[in-house]
Amino acid sequence: KVKGYDSERDLAVVAVSLDDIDSDTMDAITIATIGNSDDLKVGAQVVAIGNALGYGQSVTTGIVSAKNRQLNSDDTVGDYDSDSNSATNLIQTDAAINPGNSGGALLNMNGEVVGINSAKLASTAVEGIGYAIAISDVTDTLETRDKVDNHGVLGITVKSVDSAVSEAYGVPEGVLVRDVTEGGAADEAGIEAKSIITKFAGKVVTTKEQLVDFLSYYEP
Repeated sequence: KVKGYDSERDLAVVAVSLDDIDSDTMDAITIATIGNSDDLKVGAQVVAIGNALGYGQSVTTGIVSAKNRQLNSDDTVGDYDSDSNSATNLIQTDAAINPGNSGGALLNMNGEVVGINSAKLASTAVEGIGYAIAISDVTDTLETRDKVDNHGVLGITVKSVDSAVSEAYGVPEGVLVRDVTEGGAADEAGIEAKSIITKFAGKVVTTKEQLVDFLSYYEP
């Protein structure tokens, strides 16, 4: 069951019912400890775990080559733009990140998850450049919960502010509040018409559909 996702970062959280896991698998499972990728130092040793080429579990090792990288659509690399909703904060490593490693853990020497293996730069002129999503950048996505039967209502009508509108008018991407219901939750919280909601409970909001989905996890 998909518990949460971030399509911009190509990341999803999937839950498997305990009833669907056999006892041998349960005996082999260890709960991963989430680390802090912000504390990583360039040159620190890391281990990448995955299912390289579909051969089964594999482990590679290397160091943190760089932090705060951003891989662009044309395979060029730049500095991470923290102001962009669609940018992904990447850790560069020379640990082998091969097809099948995507989604696997990048661990520090304390065995803590500091990254999620994501991509490699593939070229005959390139060797030892792989990328992992910095774990501290996606903790909001990882903190999933179950939807509630009777969720809260903000009392607003909204319209999505996409990247084109954002650039044209110099406003942030998010959800534009068009009207506020008098006496409703948003009104009592001080939200006014023409406000733009950019986050909900710490999670980035770029569309009205996202906002509605986030609300479905919270009681009134």
